[in-house]
Amino acid sequence: MQPSPLQARRVRALFGALLTSLVALAALLTGASASHADTTICETYGSTTIKGRYVVQNNRWGTSATQCITVTDSGFRIAQADGSVPTNGAPKSYPSVYNGCHYTNCSPGTNLPARLNSISGAPTSISYSYVGGAVYDAAYDIWLDPTPRTDGVNRTEIMIWFNRVGSVQPVGSPVGSATVAGRQWQVWSGNNGGNDVLSFVAPSAIDSWSFDVMDFARNAVSRGLAQNDWYLTSIQAGFEPWQNGAGLAVNSFSSTVNLGGGTPGGPGGPAACKVTYGTSVWQGGFTADVTVANTGSSPVNGWNLTFTLPSGQQITSAWNAGVSPSSGTVTATNAAHNANIAPGGQAAFGFQGSYSGSFVRPNVFSLNGTPCSTA
Repeated sequence: MQPSPLQARRVRALFGALLTSLVALAALLTGASASHADTTICETYGSTTIKGRYVVQNNRWGTSATQCITVTDSGFRIAQADGSVPTNGAPKSYPSVYNGCHYTNCSPGTNLPARLNSISGAPTSISYSYVGGAVYDAAYDIWLDPTPRTDGVNRTEIMIWFNRVGSVQPVGSPVGSATVAGRQWQVWSGNNGGNDVLSFVAPSAIDSWSFDVMDFARNAVSRGLAQNDWYLTSIQAGFEPWQNGAGLAVNSFSSTVNLGGGTPGGPGGPAACKVTYGTSVWQGGFTADVTVANTGSSPVNGWNLTFTLPSGQQITSAWNAGVSPSSGTVTATNAAHNANIAPGGQAAFGFQGSYSGSFVRPNVFSLNGTPCSTA
């Protein structure tokens, strides 16, 4: 029997209402599922894992006021950040995400701790979101120690300040500037009473960046704050708030540590190197012709030569390499045409400078963190 037109309309109306209800229920369930994917942590040292390979930690240690973080599937944001501490002292917390080990809490499947001279590369990327109304720094931490320890405080902390807001500053005092991983930084060095701290401060805020952690580790080695047989134990990214901080977020974080087949020079880094430093000197001025020889068995693919100019010397121009800063501990970075040095090969660059007092040559050179002999 065929339904009447009135019955058909009632069936269609009933079906439409049922369909609308099902769509609304599906939306509700989807929303609940998405909400459930985020985890809120308010415990002082509470933590969880994301992506099956990183640890996110609340890490509130400088205040008893409440701090909560909301952990997403790719990072975290600070949901509540009560209280404040004086800006001339330590921050109140370091909510962060990391690869490696922090006070015996190791991230799943990590390669850390690992000797620096066993790491061929440590590529990483980070994306931050910043807010107003807070005093903080956005800090990327790299921890080094003579032993493969997974607990307590390591010997050397490298901090990369992507951003800072308010009257806060790194531990220690400024020691010059440097070009590391292709960017210019103001460099600070000091000790906080428990470990050495080497900080690289960006001249303006960096929202996101991809780089190799080993570029900064090699710089620490060249400054005598670590050794090639030390261990990289942890790679961390987060915020150090002094006042407020709600809304600050790490949108995404990735960190990989590649082992084997390399040295502190990175992929194809040198096992050995020799530097020839020839000069032409006149009253108040000089030129230096520098030759870098790869005496190892592996090719060098990209290089940084670090050395310290004696007091009173200053670089005024350079060729076949970028050299910065102009005085103190400087780093010469290859040009495009001489980036690769084959085993038994060499690269050359030069610079002109001024000096006061007696002229003295530098006598200690490091190529990609590896000490070189001199001719």
